[in-house]
Amino acid sequence: MNEDTPPAPPPSREPVSRRRALIGLSAVGGIGAATIGGFGFARGALTPEKLTPARFADRFEHVFGRHEGFRRNHAKGLSATGYFTSNGAGTVVSTASVFRSGTYPVTGRFSLSGGLPCAPDNASVVRGLGLQIDLPHGEQWRTAMVNIPVFLDSTPQNFIDRLVASQADPETGKPDQKKVKAYLEDHPETVAAMKIVHQHPPTSGFENSTYRGLNAFGFTNEDGQTVPVRWMLVPEEPEGSEKPPQEQSSEDYLFENLVRASSAPLQWHLILTLGQPEDPTNDATKPWPDDRRTIDVGTVTINSVRAEAPGNARDINFDPLVLPDGITPLDDPLLAARSSVYAQSFARRSRETHHPSKIDAEAVRRA
Repeated sequence: MNEDTPPAPPPSREPVSRRRALIGLSAVGGIGAATIGGFGFARGALTPEKLTPARFADRFEHVFGRHEGFRRNHAKGLSATGYFTSNGAGTVVSTASVFRSGTYPVTGRFSLSGGLPCAPDNASVVRGLGLQIDLPHGEQWRTAMVNIPVFLDSTPQNFIDRLVASQADPETGKPDQKKVKAYLEDHPETVAAMKIVHQHPPTSGFENSTYRGLNAFGFTNEDGQTVPVRWMLVPEEPEGSEKPPQEQSSEDYLFENLVRASSAPLQWHLILTLGQPEDPTNDATKPWPDDRRTIDVGTVTINSVRAEAPGNARDINFDPLVLPDGITPLDDPLLAARSSVYAQSFARRSRETHHPSKIDAEAVRRA
């Protein structure tokens, strides 16, 4: 799970986009007012006995500590800017303006999962890439992606239970293996997802990672036909699993290497995967078959990576329910949960004192 934003589109646009998303949720599964995976949603009102967004954020603070001004998850990160060049191919499956031929501004954020803004980089930690694509008439598309092929949890409750079960013991610095084992015994879907993740070892850095949206969305074209879609960003940079030498000399080697690599534009192809009726849309732990049709709809180019500061990605909530017309959420319970929890995290950090990022991108460039 990854983390509203000033300066956004004109005031009337984002509430409309958000409202449209929630209406879509309600239409396809009653998520707008029903209890799914431990969350009861009714336009932000949650039943007190359930796992609310506030309690969800509290769990992150309990596990990682409270770090003022930072996101409760994916706390360590760098901002990025660039653009998306659409080749027009996506108009076959969606009327969304993002798929019309053209170039659209992008604000992004590279991050590592977890709530510690100063944690040392580790190749095995999940990497994130959040994107906000600004579109005509004040529309936006926001997405928060990760470098693993499936999510490890099928519901919000399972996610937070696994987080707590995996919490490091203060004395040993390691999780209690009895708690971890007990959790996994009760959640075979997580065990299966972990096996899939282990079959896809991480690459050497942010710049050559493939990032996936994981959740399924409905894409509707001009003929009114809707198809389930998952997407991913596939790097132009050759992928590799070898560890760079900087890993041994710096706690921030992944981010420092990203800054160095961004001296030239970094590019990823946006690939849509079209699902079939039998493919699950409500469970991100389950992959779709490899033979599903894919469409390359354009290229994301990142041409600047900077430390987080006022006005850049620091102040954006990569809410997955901020969507352009032509894309709607389906029945995955994680989507509404992510949206609500990200909003809670943003509300908290926006009231707190902001602190500088651990990574000084300009100093890395000068070195």
